Order: sequence, then C-alpha cells, then structure tokens
Amino acid sequence: MSQTGSGIDGKFFRSALGSFATGVTIVTTHDSEGGDVGLTANSFNSVSLDPPMVLWSLAKTSGSMPAFMANDHFAVHVLAADQQPLSDQFARRGTNKFAGLEMERGVGNVPLLDGCSARFQCRTAFRYEGGDHVIFVGEVQAFDHFDHPPLVFHGGKYAKMMPRAAADANSGEEVESSFRKDFLGYLLGLASIQLHNPVKACCAQRGISEPVYYVLTLLMARPDLTAGQVNDLLALTGEGLTPALAQQLVDSGWVEPGDGSREARLKLTPQGCQLAIEIFAVAKAAEGAATRLLDFEELTLLKRLLKQVIRGSLATGTESASSPQ
Repeated sequence: MSQTGSGIDGKFFRSALGSFATGVTIVTTHDSEGGDVGLTANSFNSVSLDPPMVLWSLAKTSGSMPAFMANDHFAVHVLAADQQPLSDQFARRGTNKFAGLEMERGVGNVPLLDGCSARFQCRTAFRYEGGDHVIFVGEVQAFDHFDHPPLVFHGGKYAKMMPRAAADANSGEEVESSFRKDFLGYLLGLASIQLHNPVKACCAQRGISEPVYYVLTLLMARPDLTAGQVNDLLALTGEGLTPALAQQLVDSGWVEPGDGSREARLKLTPQGCQLAIEIFAVAKAAEGAATRLLDFEELTLLKRLLKQVIRGSLATGTESASSPQ
C-alpha cells in the first residue's frame, strides 16, 4: 500500500515507521550533475507524525556530503531481511553502487530501490550541525510500506546479538556504591541528568526555559492537546501552563493565540515547529550517546519497562506512599 502528499494517514505512517528495526537503511539522492548517490546509514529516526517528518545524520567527512547538501530531496529505504548484500554494496566506497539495480524515480527525481521493507521520499526541511555530523530532517512527501521482515543489525553484525563491550572497572564505581546500586530513583535520576544535559545546554543557548521546552515537545508529539491537557502533563514535571507561560509562547511566535480556556487546543506555529524539531534532534543525539552500550533489544526492553513504571505511578498516584504494607 502507498500513500502520497496531504492524504497521508497518521496510523499507517506510524506502522511504516515501525518497520525500522535497528537502523539498517540506504539513503539516496543525486548530485548537481545528475549522478545517483547512495549510502548505507543507521541513524534513521521518526520525528513527527503531523507533519510526517524523519531524520538521519551523515558524517561531515563523507564523500556523499556535497550531494546531500546541494539536493533538497532524498529517499530513505528501510532494508528487508534478504537485502544484506545490498546494504554491503552501498557501504563500500569507490564502486558503482547502483550497477545492475532496477530503480524507479521518486520525488525530486531521486532514485528508489526495490524490495525494501519501507521507503520514505523526503524534502529536506532542515539541516543541523551535530558535532562531526550533519542532521538532515526531511518532510515525508510520499512513502511505501511493503511489510517485508526488516534487516536486523546488532553489534556490528547482521541478525546477531553481540555482547556489550566490557565497561571499565572504575567507570561504574560511583553508580554501584552504597544502597544506590539498587535504588531505582537514583539510577533513573542519574540517567535522566545524562540524557537531559545536552538538551538543557541547547535550550540555554537559545534562551529557552525548561517549561517552554516541555510545551514545545508535547505539542510536537501531540498536536491535538488542549491547554488543560498540556497543563496536566506539565504537572508531572513539577511545572504548569501558567498564564505567563502561555503568553510567552504566543509572544515569541511559537504557539498560535487561543482564547485562554482549558478547552482551547494549542497549535505550534511553523517557527515553533522548527524549534521543537531542532531540540528533538539534539535530544535524539543525546539518547544515542547515552545508550551506546545497549543493543537494540536491551534498549527496547528498557523503554518498555520504564513505560510500565510510569503507568504504575500514574495509576496509584500518591496513595502508594501511604498504603499499608
């Protein structure tokens, strides 16, 4: 099944994104002379369902960088389980990567490969520098979801679960000391600090407070939220959608004006959407750095367990603190 343009269905788009198991993709474009360019990449992530947006990153030293900087269109191919040879082919340098391949042409005349699990045709919406990489954020113009089993990549090998690299004997000494080695609150707090510090630095550089950041990311993820719902979700962080905060968001041009009621739906402006995506890209880079010692299944399990902890806390509220044991 295929969908194109403004008729993209959010549920089906989410399903297509879900076919990306561990980041085995081929990204294609063409250079200024019309030559086809492609490479294997493992940095693909979804950004937003409405508008449908994805991101990936490319090392600044890559020979393909000029083509992706010059062209405003690219395609991301999520590889199927039987496409390991294709992944290897596009990972090599100095070869004609497209030799012998049957191709279609997509948005912007970008080459499209066949046999994938999913593929996303994108217009480059933003480019951000992220250390030694450039982060490309693309607005999805069309996509295909073929429902083939995806190619799995773990620990440097295809379809293999590799053991984690051994940690330095002293690197975890502080984390393992005293009762804290088994105290979930301490471990979660420390992990949260490590994940959040790069985001805080990004916000500080742009003069954005944490409550503003929370609202922007909430509205990016859930564009249908009302002011009351945003306030309730902010309460989980110890903040609230105060009249002053709401006015600041409007005055800064990040949120469209509303009637001030709890039932009013809040909507990001294009400027607010761009800012939220920029912060999101920084957050995803921080997540990747913090979880680099986890393989895909471990990271998936960690997220699932944390969601269960959060749901349990929300269900019991503050009653658990006073419940008899």
